[in-house]
Amino acid sequence: MQTPHQPIEDHAPARRRLLGRAPRTRSVIAATGLLVICISPFAAAKTGNNLREGLRNGTATAETQIIGNLGSTTAPTGGFVTRQSNLSSSGGGAIYGCRSKAGGTAAKPTPQNPCIRANNLSTGFAFEFNAANGNAAGLITVGPGGDTKKPFTTNATGVATGLNADRLDNLNAADILAAAAADATTKSNNAKSRWVLIGLDGAIEAQSGGFTVVTAYPQGTPTGTGAARYNVYIDAGDDLSDNGLNATIALQNQVDQGPPATPNNGTVDAPDMNPEFSGEVSIAKCLTPGLVACAPAGTASNNVLVVSPRNSDGTGTDPGERKRVYVSVTG
Repeated sequence: MQTPHQPIEDHAPARRRLLGRAPRTRSVIAATGLLVICISPFAAAKTGNNLREGLRNGTATAETQIIGNLGSTTAPTGGFVTRQSNLSSSGGGAIYGCRSKAGGTAAKPTPQNPCIRANNLSTGFAFEFNAANGNAAGLITVGPGGDTKKPFTTNATGVATGLNADRLDNLNAADILAAAAADATTKSNNAKSRWVLIGLDGAIEAQSGGFTVVTAYPQGTPTGTGAARYNVYIDAGDDLSDNGLNATIALQNQVDQGPPATPNNGTVDAPDMNPEFSGEVSIAKCLTPGLVACAPAGTASNNVLVVSPRNSDGTGTDPGERKRVYVSVTG
């Protein structure tokens, strides 16, 4: 039997005692557990365990790897490990930024990784760009641009199919080489001297090419009167406005060039012959404004030059006194 003042021992289980506590105590315990559950995902985001949509995630200090194993497909979706798409009519699918310095992955001593690298470890494409409805596939800009900037470099020297890399101003490489060769030939011909040798009769004895005689020692009225009958007019086959002209007497010692009173004039008689070792000649382009106007028909042209062989005293050369003349055109 118990004595009236002996305490009664409580044998109720601990769970029952907890439930028997005040409502305030139970609420504090439950709220603490809920807070732990709710906070955990946000704390994990900074460690790389979870990503949050629509928010900036924490800065990672190691690679975030997304690795899959799925084959290609002809379906509208699928076949890629990740897919980023923007349904906005003005938005982009992805943007990648970095702060890599010059040199790329080949830079020494520290590689400079590009902002984007597509590395195909097999034999297929490393990238594809497709503009479904646009007129241009894209844009490559390098700083302010200019001749010192390069859009890209490559070690591949083959022709890029469809890129028209072998055409410039609608000319392919063969056309460009042919045009360059023709231009070089033209410049070479223009730079070197062209020449023609005019004989005693006013006809061409020899030439480098392109010369024709328009008229020589013209006789009759009106072009044959006065000094014109001592001239030879030569078409050079090209505009002479920017060319240099030169003429010189070509000697001869096989034709008698003595005065008419000489008994053997016009004969090849060495002991008595008077060969031509002297004389003078002047030259000019026809149509030299304010200075030269050529009268015979067909000579009023920038392609035509006139030479006037003379005796050493400046008198005109009639038949039996005429000179052989070398004419050169330079430039």
